[in-house]
Amino acid sequence: MTRTRSRLLTTAAVTMLAVGIAAPGSAQAQSYNFYFSGSGVSGTLMLTYGAATDAKYPNAFEVTGISGTFTDTNNGLNLNNVSAGSLVPINQATPEPTNLLAPNDFSRFAVASGLPAQIHGFATYDNLVWRGGSPPTASDYTLHGGFLDIYGLLFNVGNGQVVNIWSNGVVDASGVPDYGVSVSTADNSLDYVAGGVTATTTPEPASLLLVGTGLVGVFAGRRRHRNNAR
Repeated sequence: MTRTRSRLLTTAAVTMLAVGIAAPGSAQAQSYNFYFSGSGVSGTLMLTYGAATDAKYPNAFEVTGISGTFTDTNNGLNLNNVSAGSLVPINQATPEPTNLLAPNDFSRFAVASGLPAQIHGFATYDNLVWRGGSPPTASDYTLHGGFLDIYGLLFNVGNGQVVNIWSNGVVDASGVPDYGVSVSTADNSLDYVAGGVTATTTPEPASLLLVGTGLVGVFAGRRRHRNNAR
């Protein structure tokens, strides 16, 4: 009877741990390395997020921290491995009335001139990451997929310059999401790479270590329980 109970407790503990790791409400902060490269632009970023998710999409995690470097050699910018500064705070702007799919954290950064006409003078962002790939997040744009969505991530690189990186979704048969990158100030668009940027993501080893440590703790507890039962 004691051994049966021990097995049941162990099974329950492992199940609870697995749910805690996978669930959107997991309390542990996690970090992902995000590498991207395209025409004249590249970067190595570490993005950190916790349990907080977008109010509309529980699978979209709010980025809480950023570090790393960014390079842009287009248009004479000469940004070579500059440090990624702080995230631009989300401002929960109101999307177009017909856009029913925009996340609650949809935000805008006004740029006075130089952006493509269809952007209407704003860089859009939401600072969300989608571990399973982003779904459609605009009513008039069906392409989707990517660790970031079509609004993307906005962060400072100094001198009033901000970098926006976003996913265009999977645009061809490769199944690989395509990304775009822009650099702007409040006054001007300094560079706009609409697509052709590739990106990869990997979990930071420390995040994996948290998982491994949790499993070790469960099985160590199981062994102690068995010894006590004897």
